[in-house]
Amino acid sequence: MEQEINSQRIQEFSHLELIAKQVVEGFITGLHKSPFHGFSVEFAEHRLYNTGESTKHIDWKLFGRTEKLFTKRYEEETNLRCQIVIDNSSSMYYPELKKPSLDSLNKISFSVYAAAALIYLLKKQRDAVGLSIFSDSVELQTAARSSSVHQKMMFYELEKLLSNIDRPMKRTFAATALHQIAENISKRSLVILFSDMMDDAENTEELFSAMQHLKHNKHEVILFHTIDRKHEIDFNFENRPYLFIDVETGEKVKVHTNEVKDNYIAAMAKYRHDLILRCGQYRIDFVEADINEGFKQILLPYLIKRERLH
Repeated sequence: MEQEINSQRIQEFSHLELIAKQVVEGFITGLHKSPFHGFSVEFAEHRLYNTGESTKHIDWKLFGRTEKLFTKRYEEETNLRCQIVIDNSSSMYYPELKKPSLDSLNKISFSVYAAAALIYLLKKQRDAVGLSIFSDSVELQTAARSSSVHQKMMFYELEKLLSNIDRPMKRTFAATALHQIAENISKRSLVILFSDMMDDAENTEELFSAMQHLKHNKHEVILFHTIDRKHEIDFNFENRPYLFIDVETGEKVKVHTNEVKDNYIAAMAKYRHDLILRCGQYRIDFVEADINEGFKQILLPYLIKRERLH
């Protein structure tokens, strides 16, 4: 499902890349003021020293500035391969937005901005990255590459998601799509999945099976469970009647929030518990990604995971 795109047209889609650069640089600046300042801005040139290895490549000047041991990385070292997977089903377009921005996000725009920041960071670290997008089917699947043209193509595809606010209703068949994506990631990779995991309740076991399939070929997997915690988990609505509309089926139901709140919260808590439990069983990193809490909750777990893989 690779796509060839005119290189001149790709250059027109630079807005998202600029935002990704701002997000990453702001995050890096914050790291210098935190206990995690050991993650240097010189990502492409250094990696943390591992106890027991040769000391001949330690950068002592960098040690003087950071008080942490880094070794110089050379071009022949094997870098990370990463596959970013984004759920593009209708439930990811909650809440409805006229135009997404960093100050006004729904689940799909949060995922796009977070993915763009990761792509920028991966490129900075000379890593290869691929992009997969799915809803009721796999909409895009690219191999992991590290070239600048490939990076711009991915930004182009992400830009299209941001511009697709008036989304037609599409059911989520995450299990089927994730099985297909897993089959197409041939080389060992870090798989990063952005999804609210809102599949049909009858497909829960199949969904968990697909999550396990992502561990195929010894892949490492991080699930960023993308949610609007205030409404989708805590059900924090005013005490009055609401008309709720299923964004995937269009089904409507009018209820008073107090009549359903307790049952809703209990059901969501059970599903979340089961999801976390299965992720633990399959050794998948589960990270709750609240769309109202910024991108540090994405970038920091990624960096910690990456350091553990080296």
